[in-house]
Amino acid sequence: MPDAVNGLNEECGLFGVWNNPAAADITYLGLHTLQHRGQEGAGIVGLTGAGMLRHRGLGLLAEVFTKPDQLASLQGRAALGHVRYSTAGGRVLENIQPLLFRFTTTGDVALAHNGNLTNARSLRAQLEREGAIFQSTSDTEVLMHLIRRSDKTNFVDQLKEALNQVHGGFAFMLLTEHGLYAASDPNGFRPLVVGTLPDGGTVVCSETAALNAVGATFVQDVAPGGLVVVDRNGLRIDHYTTKTELAVCSMEYVYFARPDSEIHGVNVHQARVRMGKRLAAEQPVDADIVCGVPNSSLSAAMGYAQASGIPYEMGLVKSQYVARTFIQPTQELRERSVRMKLSAIRPVVAGKRVVLVDDSLVRGTTALQIVKLLRDAGAAAVHLRISSPPLRFPCFYGIDIQSTHELMAANHSVADMRQILHVDSLGFLSVDGLERSVGLATAAPHHGLCVAYFTGEYPTPLDDYAATLQDELSQLNIKVAEVSA
Repeated sequence: MPDAVNGLNEECGLFGVWNNPAAADITYLGLHTLQHRGQEGAGIVGLTGAGMLRHRGLGLLAEVFTKPDQLASLQGRAALGHVRYSTAGGRVLENIQPLLFRFTTTGDVALAHNGNLTNARSLRAQLEREGAIFQSTSDTEVLMHLIRRSDKTNFVDQLKEALNQVHGGFAFMLLTEHGLYAASDPNGFRPLVVGTLPDGGTVVCSETAALNAVGATFVQDVAPGGLVVVDRNGLRIDHYTTKTELAVCSMEYVYFARPDSEIHGVNVHQARVRMGKRLAAEQPVDADIVCGVPNSSLSAAMGYAQASGIPYEMGLVKSQYVARTFIQPTQELRERSVRMKLSAIRPVVAGKRVVLVDDSLVRGTTALQIVKLLRDAGAAAVHLRISSPPLRFPCFYGIDIQSTHELMAANHSVADMRQILHVDSLGFLSVDGLERSVGLATAAPHHGLCVAYFTGEYPTPLDDYAATLQDELSQLNIKVAEVSA
């Protein structure tokens, strides 16, 4: 159960509507469903009769939209919304998306982004040398400057040219007075889907769960290198590059995405159950009960119990109303806040040998606290099982871990980690087990997944990050298969 301090931080959530008079309301509901993807800030731009209007702020969606007139003022036939966790740029209002650009000759443009650009620093430096002035520190803004510098004659061609200059993991969405546009990077790291509303209009968003929440019918996933255009002529699926190879972020299936979402035809809950089953086969243990860490690990725990025959029990309970731990001012208070978020059910775990299933192990601080909860509740033994491989390498495509120094498995052996975490045994799912559990129907490497966090095999050049990563790996004596092409 990674949290906002000690574990993986989510990317962002995108939701856009075209050609529906309740576009802003629908976007608000859709963003609620995507709140798990970002809790740092939220915003909506509405295409209204008075032009494009925006409301945004820091915090959860319900903390940003606190008055009815804030949403009512955005009503119109189209809207674009965003919930944010920063992977590039600081936690300041200027970085809260959608970004809104006003042009006197071509009309306003709203822009939202999920992911991280690996060459953003280089592009920004080049653009600044050429006279560009940035209003934020977010890598998202780079795309708009590239669009404006294109000498193509129409917006779609300008957008295509710009998209071919940015690298990394991204799902971009743009709203203009003339249409809604969405693009996926050439590897499809970040999920993006298209749906239609029963009373008219088109939705593009980050997960199918958000389509379901607003009653939209799924049309298709946006393919790697794909470009979706929705305007007065309807929906059309285009592309800006044919140099593509599917490499969906494996952590979408492990942790990020909602269990009721489907990514490229694979249901997330069912994939996690299969991960748990394979984990039981690869890392068996003699125990009395299996329990998962709420909420993202429950599916894998069910799978472990089913395959092992060990009874599944609710050994831990999560409070749904506790404040976010990353706002705590000291590490000591942050660690204590784990007890605010989770509690062990003593009559269930007391005297029992517990298989504790978690989805990932990042820094280890949260896992250590959870193990202590079970020990204090009387568990006779705690066997920690992780339904993903050891995280040994940073991510540069949209997960907020860009240093090996943060990663427990990059700095310690499994035996050492077992001692540090005070568990009776520790076992991880293999990379092959993860790939086969997800089971994407593709001939792409690693069954269409990005597993760079586990193997160091990055699907793309790392551009601005390559030298720094190589220095870190050299210090840790870790060999990476390919840092830069």
